[in-house]
Amino acid sequence: MTRPLRARRLRLPWQRAGADPTAEIAASELGEPAAPSVEVTIPTRWDDTFRALRHRNYRLFYSGQAISLSGTWMQTVAQSWLVIQLTDSKAAIGIVTALQFLPITLFVLPAGVIADRVRKRDLILATRALAMVQALLMTALVATDAVELWHVYVLALVLGLSTAFEQPARQAFAVEMVGKDDLLNAVALNTGLFNGARVIGPSIAGVLIAVVGLETAFFINAVSFLPTIWALLAMDMSRLYTVEPKRDGPGNAVRELGEGLSYALKAPATFLIIIIAFFIGMFGFNFLVVLPLVAKYVLDGGSVLLGFLWAALGIGAVFSALVLAGRRTFRRRTIFLGGAAFSVLLAGIALSDAIPLTVVLLLALGVALTAFAATANTALQLTTPDHLRGRVMGLWMLLFAGSTPFGGYLTGFLAEHTGVRWAIGFNAGMCAIGLAVALLYYVTHRQQMQVAADATGRLPA
Repeated sequence: MTRPLRARRLRLPWQRAGADPTAEIAASELGEPAAPSVEVTIPTRWDDTFRALRHRNYRLFYSGQAISLSGTWMQTVAQSWLVIQLTDSKAAIGIVTALQFLPITLFVLPAGVIADRVRKRDLILATRALAMVQALLMTALVATDAVELWHVYVLALVLGLSTAFEQPARQAFAVEMVGKDDLLNAVALNTGLFNGARVIGPSIAGVLIAVVGLETAFFINAVSFLPTIWALLAMDMSRLYTVEPKRDGPGNAVRELGEGLSYALKAPATFLIIIIAFFIGMFGFNFLVVLPLVAKYVLDGGSVLLGFLWAALGIGAVFSALVLAGRRTFRRRTIFLGGAAFSVLLAGIALSDAIPLTVVLLLALGVALTAFAATANTALQLTTPDHLRGRVMGLWMLLFAGSTPFGGYLTGFLAEHTGVRWAIGFNAGMCAIGLAVALLYYVTHRQQMQVAADATGRLPA
């Protein structure tokens, strides 16, 4: 009797046989193993969809972010439109975006190390204050008609520096505010909030820019940081679901960074997510770079149309986040299906020259992107031990956002020399290639993921 054929496991150089560290170090400081589970139960009742808001600290954080993120998206639209007004250059849009994300590329991994060693609330507070100063400077330059392109470049770098040190801490802070039982719900609500702000902020910004001027959008963003700062200061630190961070001296930052990277690269359930995050982050997420170009050069619209295009993307994302928050389970197939749908829809946008069709495609694109991002983010956090979470989430941000200096510049360069449609189509094709690579890796490592899941007592991989 012949044995059935089985896919040969694809082993990367750093992944030796038996090297999966998940089962050995998954024990959590919070008393629950952080195993590579991708199927987690959450209630389906409407009240339970918002259950993370039962935690006072999270309510404060959520409320402050609801205001601040809307202002941030207003500035995003205003900054893109300002660059177009100053230069009328497609490449300049890509350069500004690359500069804004360059500090993430350079500093987000060290920021993850810091996030694992200090109080995350304090680190987030400092970065939000820096972002407010950046917005005030931009307001003053635009209002006095003194702004030049190099000002935008420098202040984009400042904003990127703030984001680089804020993101790993904010990603890892969610579990400290709500505990592991409500982490999935909090991630879904954060995603919905982020994209809800994408609906509100750009829609308002498009009208304000046309009626009042660019400086108003920058000023509102600066003021919007005040509720966030107040909310962080008002938190009760004694009610966090965590132990105090390490305070046993300066430590070896390089060794600690290597510890986090080693875990992420050797644990198949984590590395699978990293593969997809790289391709979607490098090429798919950078579609946002050319959205202003779609509005102006493909659809022949202005700032108001750009605002509504952002809003369409946000509405789809909010709907997707609410559905995910109310579902009973999250499965790995959601990551693959979300990524595949994103690739197809992105190709459709490249082919569309009608405003109604593009709006519909953007709605669906928001659904697909959120289905992928929220599920992948949650799975990654639950597969990571607590003492490594800041570093692993720093790696997530590096791949999903820190790749933008390269992907954003490439997208802008392609748009300048081959056209906006070809640039978007190229990004869609690269996302599809990335999903194919990830699927092959999953097929060849599925058994190993199952063994690690069984060893830690989680649901099947």
